[in-house]
Amino acid sequence: MTQPIRVLLAKVGLDGHDRGVKVVARTLRDAGMDVVYSGLHRTPEEVVTAAIQEDVDILGVSLLSGVQLTVFPKIFKLLDENDAKDMIVVAGGVMPDEDVIAIKEMGVQEVLLQDTPPSAIVETLTRLVTERGER
Repeated sequence: MTQPIRVLLAKVGLDGHDRGVKVVARTLRDAGMDVVYSGLHRTPEEVVTAAIQEDVDILGVSLLSGVQLTVFPKIFKLLDENDAKDMIVVAGGVMPDEDVIAIKEMGVQEVLLQDTPPSAIVETLTRLVTERGER
């Protein structure tokens, strides 16, 4: 039996809204994934440390506060410094189209905005792990 996909969902910064990320967590659990939710108001350092400690396949960062252009460079720098560049990073939430393009150029593999159907989130994460292959 293959191991379930492991996902850490994180809210970085001052954003205090977590209903959406909790719905995503429940959706992923219902699909058979192991999900860790870091809670609100996390720093990039806390999120990367937790993702490495939990040995997750995917780090999902949920943002509504407009900090994506400053948060993701820090996250990628920390992943690089900790030899965890094989971790898949995805983003979710609300952000302008130009920021979606910018964070994908930084290395975010997928951006799942607030109107993404739950089934599409499951399919996307499963595809990303399948494409990456074994770590």
